[in-house]
Amino acid sequence: MDLKLDAASVEALIRDGLVAAGRGGLCVDEVRSGYARVRLPYDEGMLRPGTVISGPTLFTAADSAMYALVLSHIGPQLMAVTSDMSLRFLAKALPGHVIGEARLLKLGRRLAVMEASLSTTARPGQIVAHATGTYALPD
Repeated sequence: MDLKLDAASVEALIRDGLVAAGRGGLCVDEVRSGYARVRLPYDEGMLRPGTVISGPTLFTAADSAMYALVLSHIGPQLMAVTSDMSLRFLAKALPGHVIGEARLLKLGRRLAVMEASLSTTARPGQIVAHATGTYALPD
């Protein structure tokens, strides 16, 4: 699959189109055929009681990774939207930058189906959550 946008272009598009992403410092570290990696820089506001990264933060990382993956493959189509997402928590997400790695399972004319693995830099390589998601693609 050919890419239509590189990591820097995807990051700029997301930051310009989603004000909240710009405030949170979302970084698109890498995109390649069928893969995207994003990073949410650690902030104490991500924590829930128990000193672990909150579920909404992990959801944001999963959704952002999938969005970056879709945009890198279809180009600057901001109206590609999440139509379904499931998230499973697997381990405590200790404080650190949150890493979202998304993989493309199917890219069709109308839908993109993906999965994402989430981890933190506190324990590199330990998957703390797994998500599956579908994006509806614009005409």
